[in-house]
Amino acid sequence: MTFKLHKLLPLSAAVVALAAMSANASADQVVKIGHVGPLTGGSAHLGKDNENGARLAIEEINAKGLTIGGQKITLQLDGQDDGADPRQATQVAQKLVDDKVVAVIGHLNSGASIPASKIYSDAGIVQISPSSTNPAYTQQGFKTTYRVVATDAQQGPALANYAAKTLNVKSVAIVDDSTAYGQGLANEFEKTAKSLGLKVLSHDATNDKAVDFRAILTKIKGENPDAIMYGGMDATGGPFAKQSKQLGLRAKVLSGDGVCTESLAQLAGAAADNVVCSQAGMALERMDGGAAFAAKYEKHFGHAIEFDAPFTYDAVYIVVDAMKRANSTDPAKILAAIPGTDYKGVIGETTFDSKGDLKHGVISLYDYKAGKKTLLDVVKM
Repeated sequence: MTFKLHKLLPLSAAVVALAAMSANASADQVVKIGHVGPLTGGSAHLGKDNENGARLAIEEINAKGLTIGGQKITLQLDGQDDGADPRQATQVAQKLVDDKVVAVIGHLNSGASIPASKIYSDAGIVQISPSSTNPAYTQQGFKTTYRVVATDAQQGPALANYAAKTLNVKSVAIVDDSTAYGQGLANEFEKTAKSLGLKVLSHDATNDKAVDFRAILTKIKGENPDAIMYGGMDATGGPFAKQSKQLGLRAKVLSGDGVCTESLAQLAGAAADNVVCSQAGMALERMDGGAAFAAKYEKHFGHAIEFDAPFTYDAVYIVVDAMKRANSTDPAKILAAIPGTDYKGVIGETTFDSKGDLKHGVISLYDYKAGKKTLLDVVKM
């Protein structure tokens, strides 16, 4: 009996080895896609919304099954927090490179996307921002920088044109939060406002951590503008609008997509009804797949979309579309396929120009009625 057992042992070992080899051959290849946004700080609600959109896409793709080059693929979201801070953004960008992600969806803020973009460029990894609007992001000569929203060179003029031609604004004061996003948007608005004959009474700077704007607003009250343009995010834009109302300013508050969120009504209170803002993309209610996506998102996460989730969702699908067309998960081959993108998703048709900007940008304009964000107009650029 002992002799027979010894004879069987090599055979048993061979069977185990073959089974292990078979298991390894059929095991899915894990492919990491990075996402970066502020998950802490004043814009954490926006960063989490972006991450949720990317996560929803990845979970869907995995559930359907993905095969590239004959190999079954499991996508994994490598989510990172940049705190909307330029220095932290470069640190997490390097971490994603070290983690060997094949693409990055992010960052949310232009002030984070721009410094991080060099790290991705040096590594040859495509970066698709769902929400960075500063024109400089795609003007650095990098072949890795893309975005799925319009730019401030479109958003600023659209907002200024609406102020002049629809709201009949004649004079405006401008305030920005000194970030790449807020300052860039304010500057683009100012250029167009002046070209339209609006009188720019002043241009002041605050910062993205400010909570008390009474000194600036008291000065502006003395200037008596028809409108105040604020370049910044909703975490500061909400208190800015609220304090403007408390101080009795008659001016409308104009702002861009950083302020134009569902949370503004909570942050500004009744003063939200004095805000007109722009969004650098198609309004959710005008997206062909908007209603279905909104329902799917709410069912999955238990609450409504905050802002840019549809854009991160489509950005993941755009990366996977490039993988399929390249028939590879090699970052260099994915990057090479991205310029040929012609993807129809929730946000509409996405095609890129030679810099990585959308060929056809769209700006949506909103106000708030009884605290509810309400679409005013959609401007095709």
